[in-house]
Amino acid sequence: MTPEPVFDWRQIARTSLASRFLDEAEESTNRRRGQVPREHLVLYQFSAKGHEVSQAILAQALRHPRDAAGVYYRCRPLVLGLGVELEEAAASALARSGGFSGGRDAGVSFNLPGPGPVVLPMAGDVGSQFTPAVGWAQSILYHQQALGDSSWEGALAVALGGDASVASNGFWSALTMATTLRLPVLFFIQDNGLGISVRGEFQTPGGNIARNLDSFSHLLVRDGDGTDPGATAALLGQCVAHVRSGAGPTLLRLEVPRLCSHSGPDNQAAYRSEQELQEEALRDPLPRLRRYLVPDRLSEEEWLDLEHEVQLQVHQALELARSRPAPEPQEVGRHVWEEDPADPATRGGLTPQQRGALKSRTSPEPGGPRVRFAEALRRTLASELERNPRLVVFGEDVGHKGGVHLVTEGLQRRFGEPRVFDTSLSEEGIVGRAVGMALAGLVPVAEIQFRKYADPAAEHLNNLGTLRWRTHNRFAAPVVVRLAGGVGKDVGVHACGWQVAFPSNAEDAVGLLRAAMRSPNPTLFFEHRSLLMTGEGSAPYPGDDYVLLFGRGRVVRPGDALTVVSWGAMVHQVAEAAGRFGDRVEVLDLRTLVPWDRDLVLASVRRTSRCLVVHEDTRTAGFGAEVAAVLAREAFWHLDAPIERLAPDDFPPPYAPGLLRAMIPDVEAIAQAMERVLSV
Repeated sequence: MTPEPVFDWRQIARTSLASRFLDEAEESTNRRRGQVPREHLVLYQFSAKGHEVSQAILAQALRHPRDAAGVYYRCRPLVLGLGVELEEAAASALARSGGFSGGRDAGVSFNLPGPGPVVLPMAGDVGSQFTPAVGWAQSILYHQQALGDSSWEGALAVALGGDASVASNGFWSALTMATTLRLPVLFFIQDNGLGISVRGEFQTPGGNIARNLDSFSHLLVRDGDGTDPGATAALLGQCVAHVRSGAGPTLLRLEVPRLCSHSGPDNQAAYRSEQELQEEALRDPLPRLRRYLVPDRLSEEEWLDLEHEVQLQVHQALELARSRPAPEPQEVGRHVWEEDPADPATRGGLTPQQRGALKSRTSPEPGGPRVRFAEALRRTLASELERNPRLVVFGEDVGHKGGVHLVTEGLQRRFGEPRVFDTSLSEEGIVGRAVGMALAGLVPVAEIQFRKYADPAAEHLNNLGTLRWRTHNRFAAPVVVRLAGGVGKDVGVHACGWQVAFPSNAEDAVGLLRAAMRSPNPTLFFEHRSLLMTGEGSAPYPGDDYVLLFGRGRVVRPGDALTVVSWGAMVHQVAEAAGRFGDRVEVLDLRTLVPWDRDLVLASVRRTSRCLVVHEDTRTAGFGAEVAAVLAREAFWHLDAPIERLAPDDFPPPYAPGLLRAMIPDVEAIAQAMERVLSV
């Protein structure tokens, strides 16, 4: 078994004191908000008082350069122990330039790209830290076993949370993944008995998650007093050694006090009695740490000197942080996407060199066999799995079954279970795991069986898209999420930071999917269900090197009197209807919605002077509204008729085939709309 960690108790004391003094300084300043400059206030202040000693001990146990931590808003002691400078921590809380996010995210939304242990980018959602941490843990095994990289041996991921977070979907999804796959992950739960004001027994039956998980298979569970430094170190040492030995996951629950209100605006006196607050103060772990160290490990004089030294450092850090300028307003829109391959994110996805080594061509190879849409996707996934050993494909039923639409049929037999694998039934787990994998340098291609099923993963989809922006280009998670869509709320254009592809045929699907799997940015890749289940959209296979760049639409058929814009399966209905009008109707297939080919659409409309947008999404806030708005602004003086949209009304898609046909624009309805616009 791997030896237990050796703890530097002086450094543990230093980290604990620094966290405590910084919390108290911020709390004191905020209490005097009418007497101090406004720019000295912390907008969202979350104290870690009572939590700091056990986190400082944990920081000492994370010394493998491939270790990673998924953290939450009360984790500043840990990130200080892992190397975040006091000035940076203070500046982030004050929303100054530099820091974790350059003022883009709350000051407690920590991240640390390394080198050394990594702090995975945090988001504000409770429980969202768990599944990315487990994704990193799965990547540890992948790097060792599939890529043969011995530098990952003995590494672990730790997911920190409070007692309330163990009621979240993310916790249970992560726990299922960790135990079924026996991943090298430590769940580090600090139980202070409260979720803001709600008592622990309302979060966890019986109030003790460790006791409830005693019967969980493949999970070592330990429970202890987080205010006792010696006991905490001993328990943590056992858990870390267990995980590093390859024996599987552990969960360590530590009882700690919350010596503060939940956050700055909260007043715990409203829901905690004076007696309870006094009893809680007696459980302060910092005096216990002092008694544990003095006089056996530090003299009384050394402790007092250390207190004075750290107090001075915190004061200096605050002064330096307050003197930093505010973030530049003109920088607010930077780093939503990769802006320059020469300036990649510090961590996440393939390096520019790795991407550049993958052969590509931007024109289709002639003479390829005609393939259906699903077969085109399967061949593209197979060719990239063959070429890129960092690429992994996963989702519900993608392995033995080959996916509910058989897109991944045979891929697991060919490439093995580590590369093409089934997941538990949790879309949050699928997408959250993909985040951790991407941050660990893999290329995750996650399948969501149907667009509707993506809703439970909305939290992670939002966080993933904004991850590069929130960390000011420190991290990126270029994940590909494949979704079967069609009819209804299909597009993800409101999700910042996502590329969105919606191909109408097999050739475009090949080029766009390959481009997505090599992109530095995350991609939502929609596969229309009717194209997956029919021969509509079949096309010659364009070759294993074909890449179609995002943001380039296609002229399906030329015309001179009306421009019709569409995408996905609806393109085929539009093209059929346009055939009734000879060369009068020009049909454009956008192919991608983020980015979309504005120049192609504008040039066409300026020439034809009329436009009709046809799509399957709802009329209100559907993407056709964006197309119309751009045309109204930038091509207004070229229009001879109002811009028209043909789309379903604002109600959910029905189940009965006849009702569904009544909802979706068909060839006849499209032709009638074309006639109306042409007659104006």
